[in-house]
Amino acid sequence: MRTRSWILLAILATALVTALVTILLISVFERKQEARHTSFRVVELTDDTEDPALWGKNFPLQYDAWKRTVDQVRTRYGGSEALPRSPTAADPRMVVAQSKLEEDPRLKIMWAGYAFAKDFREERGHAYMLDDQTFTERQVVVKQPGTCIHCHASTYVTYKRLGNGNLTAGFEALNKMPYAEARKQVTHPVSCIDCHDPATMALRVTRPAFIEGLRALRGGEYDVNKEATRQEMRAFVCGQCHVEYHFKGPEKRLTYPWAKGLKADEILAYYDEAGFSDWTHAETGAKVLKAQHPEFEMWNQGIHARSRVACADCHMPYIRIGAQKVSDHHVRSPLLNVNRACQPCHKWDEAEIRSRAEEIQARFFRERNRAMDALVSLIGDLKAARDKGAGDAALEGARAHQRRAQFMLDFVEAENSTGFHAPGEALRLLATVIDEVRLGQLALRDGAPSPTPPTQ
Repeated sequence: MRTRSWILLAILATALVTALVTILLISVFERKQEARHTSFRVVELTDDTEDPALWGKNFPLQYDAWKRTVDQVRTRYGGSEALPRSPTAADPRMVVAQSKLEEDPRLKIMWAGYAFAKDFREERGHAYMLDDQTFTERQVVVKQPGTCIHCHASTYVTYKRLGNGNLTAGFEALNKMPYAEARKQVTHPVSCIDCHDPATMALRVTRPAFIEGLRALRGGEYDVNKEATRQEMRAFVCGQCHVEYHFKGPEKRLTYPWAKGLKADEILAYYDEAGFSDWTHAETGAKVLKAQHPEFEMWNQGIHARSRVACADCHMPYIRIGAQKVSDHHVRSPLLNVNRACQPCHKWDEAEIRSRAEEIQARFFRERNRAMDALVSLIGDLKAARDKGAGDAALEGARAHQRRAQFMLDFVEAENSTGFHAPGEALRLLATVIDEVRLGQLALRDGAPSPTPPTQ
């Protein structure tokens, strides 16, 4: 009787183990099958499918993450918190980000006479990129050209439509339009089709200005979509928009000033040679420049670029959802996602990594404030000399130093990493700012002529 009980127990145990192994094998098989299918063929995507919601039917994981760029979470030195609706906004329906001008009134002095002195706010997620430009007070101060749409909207289909299939022709047509007219030509902020080929999902560059900029930088007939590696493309698709630029000629053609190189000094040399300025400073009369958002240029000077770490590695790191490994399209600061963004390469705990990054930013921020104080001092000295009747000849040298100091300071101010993308280069530029201010004040004292730009 006892033997029978043991036999029965063994049979039951064997059956249980068999059932558990079977369940495990089925689960492994299902996960393997799930991993093989990272998309669903629900709708037919074409080269004219602009609406990201349609792409989301085939790529729901990526689309759900992309929609989360509405999140507003601050890091220590950046980001934006949600604010109540503002009755003073250009459109009272708009929930605005906090004003950087209120956080640092010195910016108004630096940009005196320019639209940015009227409205400049914290950066927000990609979901807001079109609305934030549409409703900015800068649109009230000055009538901006259609060129501005290039970096704030999904433009690929628009370019093709306006150019009758010719991307560059459509790009040129949109540039020439007044902003209000160009705004009617677009519907979505940057979308899936701006970075992906709908047939293969391969990354691609769709902005003619970036294609032309790389050709100017590398020379010849460089074709980024044919010659770049996949890892390069994981930075280039971001570099389409996160760059310094200017509006060239009466047609306001969007141009990336890279013919002499990507460093701030080289870009400034390009502008000097072209005789280009964005506006005349209201308090000093200097012909000055406004840097835009040169993340791509500054990243290129840093250790991550040298180590072949692309923008997507940190801002869109891979994430596992079930058995699927996908790129996280919730684009945000790596400091909000240290585990996946940083720790695959840096084997310290999250607190240590965050502490190191914030110390780099704190060091930059301290020196940025010193450089800002120095520039404001030079502007004050120039204004005082001008008010006392000093002529253009006496002010020429100091104005040239203001132009250089202001551009280099604005270059790292507009770059959205608080010095992190290239810490050494950022501090070098701030040191140059302070030196240019010193030389400008000496030029005012001694009546020195316009200086010769230093060689690199």
